[in-house]
Amino acid sequence: MGIIKNLLALIGLVAILAGGGLYMKYKNVASEFDPGAIDAYGDMVRQLLETKNAAEATIWKLPVEEGLSADEVEETMKFVANEYNMSHVGELPLSKDIEAKSGKKYRYVKIFLFCNSLTAARMLDYSDAYSAYLPCRITLIEDEQGKLWLIALNMDLMIYGGKPLPPALKEEAIQVKEYILDIMKRGASGEF
Repeated sequence: MGIIKNLLALIGLVAILAGGGLYMKYKNVASEFDPGAIDAYGDMVRQLLETKNAAEATIWKLPVEEGLSADEVEETMKFVANEYNMSHVGELPLSKDIEAKSGKKYRYVKIFLFCNSLTAARMLDYSDAYSAYLPCRITLIEDEQGKLWLIALNMDLMIYGGKPLPPALKEEAIQVKEYILDIMKRGASGEF
């Protein structure tokens, strides 16, 4: 009985030491992340658990007001982007391409590309990996029920998800995030 008791005590001690070591390692690693990382990852995990869809957990999605046409949303977004000196660097009329290749009508899907090239250059100078986030994309999409939505990649993980960005770069990235969200909000409401 004494051997079992000592063995269990030893296992308990090893478990406590291992747990303490993991805690210290996690604490050290976590201290290297941006203070906003926990919230950014927490929001993503909550959305993932709710939707069970990894793509859904990493986007912003806004409904377009009833009665607004795709053309009105597009015109508003381009106007707002111009107001913020965000260049409209391209667009992909995806539904038209699908229709041309399939020969069948497809619901409306158009991807708009916006960019502040000077901020983009600073992000690339910081890390080439940021090129995957460039340019900022906003998709205007008609769902299966005919409702229009605006969808964009949630930039919070890019801004807060790792070690802190240099302060000036972080400020610029937050500003671009705010511009994209405003382009979406005003596009969805038709508000010039």
